[in-house]
Amino acid sequence: EEAIESAEETERLKRVLAGSLYGTDRGLSASSETRAEISELITQLESKNPNPAPNEALFLLNGKWILVYTSFVGLFPLLSRRISPLVKVDEISQTIDSDSFTVHNSVRFAGPLATTSLSTNAKFEVRSPKRVQVKFEQGVIGTPQLTDSIEIPEFVEVLGQKIDLNPIKGLLTSVQDTASSVARTISSQPPLKFSLPGEIAQSWLLTTYLDKDLRISRGDGGSVFVLIREGSSLLNP
Repeated sequence: EEAIESAEETERLKRVLAGSLYGTDRGLSASSETRAEISELITQLESKNPNPAPNEALFLLNGKWILVYTSFVGLFPLLSRRISPLVKVDEISQTIDSDSFTVHNSVRFAGPLATTSLSTNAKFEVRSPKRVQVKFEQGVIGTPQLTDSIEIPEFVEVLGQKIDLNPIKGLLTSVQDTASSVARTISSQPPLKFSLPGEIAQSWLLTTYLDKDLRISRGDGGSVFVLIREGSSLLNP
């Protein structure tokens, strides 16, 4: 009965954590108060880790994980810097294959007409029941994928002032068509691959919580990463 209660409490904590992460833009826009709450929830979950030796249950690491929160300030310039006002970081993910000991990290950018991605391929080695050493081998800039359709709103609000877009929708549509043909040309190019310099080619990660749909990892400088498995209901709190 205690085990059932503990499992229920862990599930509750996971839901509360997922809810508190909502709207924080992966931690970028979280207030110090929210960060403290998230940190406390993470610590509580780590104390209830159902797989204290995650590297002995590598099958659980397999699959695609979506980054939903980090305290790693190295990612913040990427998250906060808009390439243009319309381009934003759409998704950061990590795909692990424990059979081939490979890690694929990907950052997907989304604009109004196309999406593209920047990714790295790496190999990992198990160094302890919790720690893996990661050696990056190659970077890849993916070719832009055309988004299916672009909805032009009837109006936009700029600094509190509404601007009616209906009169210029025809003009925007012709701009859209031109941009689409350009994006199609780019999309036909193969992905650009590049090697990574030695000094940034190694890192390590400690998995401090792991179950079928949530993973908490810690890295250099005590930075924490919260990832949710693709398809998990936790992604929609």
